[in-house]
Amino acid sequence: MEADLYKTIAEAVEVNMRERSSKFLSFIYPVQNEEQIKEALDALHKRYFDATHHCYAWRLGPRGEQFRANDDGEPSGTAGKPILGQMLSHEITDCLIVVVRYFGGTKLGVPGLIAAYKEAAANAIEAANVIEKTVDRHLQIDFPYLVMNDVMRVIKEEQPRITGQEFDNLCTMHLTMREGRAEILIEKLKKAGASVSEP
Repeated sequence: MEADLYKTIAEAVEVNMRERSSKFLSFIYPVQNEEQIKEALDALHKRYFDATHHCYAWRLGPRGEQFRANDDGEPSGTAGKPILGQMLSHEITDCLIVVVRYFGGTKLGVPGLIAAYKEAAANAIEAANVIEKTVDRHLQIDFPYLVMNDVMRVIKEEQPRITGQEFDNLCTMHLTMREGRAEILIEKLKKAGASVSEP
């Protein structure tokens, strides 16, 4: 995969499965920050307050730089780790997977738990719509009104996304550009007479 591309999911999905009388409810959410993760976990705790375990894992950042796995009372390494492992093997990030377990009376043992949580996480990922996103850079450009035509020509050629603009004697534009093309855009804008900064 190209360096400035990463995979995530489009929207939240929920799937259920049973394993030897235990019930596993799997949830996968697209998330951007820890605040959203906390909100999703709190909502599930309220909704399934009577469940035995709420095990989860999450990854944030285009390369999954931030991540966490939580066994929520299951034997160490039997729940959070297999959930995180599925995210890694499917190369998805910016998402949270929670597996809510209702204990059904039959103990699964360590290998059984690992297999069940792994399968529950895999089912959620398979049910989700996995999409590709680009790693973007956000730029602010300032330029005098006189060089407007040159700057606009560069923007037309390179096609960054314009997220804001103010035109006066001194003009300011906010642009978003895919990482792999950002340096070329910056070079051309500077040649056209704009100063470029990253807010």
